[in-house]
Amino acid sequence: MSARYDAVVVGGGHNGLAAGALLARAGRRVLVCEAREAPGGMAATEEIARGVRAPVCAHLVHALDAGVAAELGLSGHGLAYAAVDAGTLAVAPGGRRMRLAADPAVAAGELARTSPRDARRWQAFHSLLSRLAPALRPILESEPPRLMHTGWAEKLALLRLGLGVRRLGRADMREFLRIVGMPVADLLDDTFEDDLLKGALALDATLGANLAPRSPGTVFLLLSRWAGEAGGVRGALGVPRGGAGALGAALAAALKAAGGELRLNAPVAQVRVRQGRAQGVILAGGEEIGAGAVLAGVDPKRLFGTLVGPDHLDTGFLRRIRGLRTNGMAAKVNLVLDGLPDGLATPGTPARLVVAPSWRAVEQAFDEAKYGAAPAHPVLEATVPTLVDATLAPAGTHVVSVLAQYAPHRLAGEGWAARREPFADTVVAALDAAVPGLAARVTARQVLTPADIEARFGATGGHWHHHDLALDTAYLLRPIPGWARYRTPVDGLYLAGAGAHPGGGLTSLPGRNAARAVLADWRRGALPR
Repeated sequence: MSARYDAVVVGGGHNGLAAGALLARAGRRVLVCEAREAPGGMAATEEIARGVRAPVCAHLVHALDAGVAAELGLSGHGLAYAAVDAGTLAVAPGGRRMRLAADPAVAAGELARTSPRDARRWQAFHSLLSRLAPALRPILESEPPRLMHTGWAEKLALLRLGLGVRRLGRADMREFLRIVGMPVADLLDDTFEDDLLKGALALDATLGANLAPRSPGTVFLLLSRWAGEAGGVRGALGVPRGGAGALGAALAAALKAAGGELRLNAPVAQVRVRQGRAQGVILAGGEEIGAGAVLAGVDPKRLFGTLVGPDHLDTGFLRRIRGLRTNGMAAKVNLVLDGLPDGLATPGTPARLVVAPSWRAVEQAFDEAKYGAAPAHPVLEATVPTLVDATLAPAGTHVVSVLAQYAPHRLAGEGWAARREPFADTVVAALDAAVPGLAARVTARQVLTPADIEARFGATGGHWHHHDLALDTAYLLRPIPGWARYRTPVDGLYLAGAGAHPGGGLTSLPGRNAARAVLADWRRGALPR
């Protein structure tokens, strides 16, 4: 055994880094092991053409916990935003455009051009979601209580959650309970007329999920997105300066400043378990590293199925883990442009574009993908970070970062090896139909299907959230019922990634909450030092 630490963290993504930094700040000796050559995991920025860098997977920050950012001093470690809440431009084939500004009054003025009724209802809808979403914050931020225990800590946790909803007032509480489990398509049809507006909101409610607008519970996902923040602005969509990799770099700097260690190119092959307790890890090269606690930022299927293995787990537990839905449904296409097409060159164009002509277009793309086909008309979230961040590319060159939905991990027929580039052609064509002239400007591109994401980042199924995030896999049920408090059946082993509550997104909350669980167990003497 080469060394011993108080805690070793498997995976240097944003959750693993946050967990390691918080433990180091508490005075623990911590090592974070990252398989790749750079920290951040799927929050990474890399060169995709000479002198041009792009966010490899995640490209917006809209849910980073303000408490984590403040406690770790991330702004002092280089995290800054090139734009916060710059708004959204919904575009449709044929050239129709709708700008949804961050200010609801400005957005209403835009909507009034096509639907005075929608303009009036947008302000009421925006106000309602802005009131309801904060009721989710205590749920998203807290460690789930133990329902089988009746101690005062559990009673107090449940009381706080109930009070958070009750404080909404009678009318809003009833509305929250009425809509939270609804399909977002029903809510949108009840509220608005304009298909382009409904398409943009439907994509927000389903992006990265294996769900469609008609799926129950997608209003919950929309509210969860609305509950986020960036740069202290509630509900904002932040464009990090330097791409999403700036978050990973800032967290790595915070870890080192607190006295923690980060080892890159250090893939973990096995969690070392003896007599039912995690005692460290074994790296791919055979090196053993001892630790009193092991925190895993990897997905549950990989952790328990590969790194721990069935010899140390109950068959019922392992069966539930193997049943987690890990079919990734989003592909990433990064484009390099030698200039801006006319549709993007207008001053004040938002850095975020959405191509989803209607919620039915989102549903149609899902219908094709759920049967293993790459959709003929994918729906897209695209950002043009170089509109606000000149550090990513030389002058005159631009980056378009595209999330393409839906792209099934298990593609029928020839598979992604044969369909990767044709699918990227389809994505570029969809963008060109909405922003004419864009395709002619493309000089280079990077394409990552869910299969590529799995191979590159180790996430089973290429799933951004490690497994589906839905009402039946949220809060007390994440990753599975009975194991929602970051602890696992192996003593000393903790789940600290997106597979734990509150799930995916660049929140760092699973990492923070797992670190808190470790510290609590140390205080009560349940972990060796």
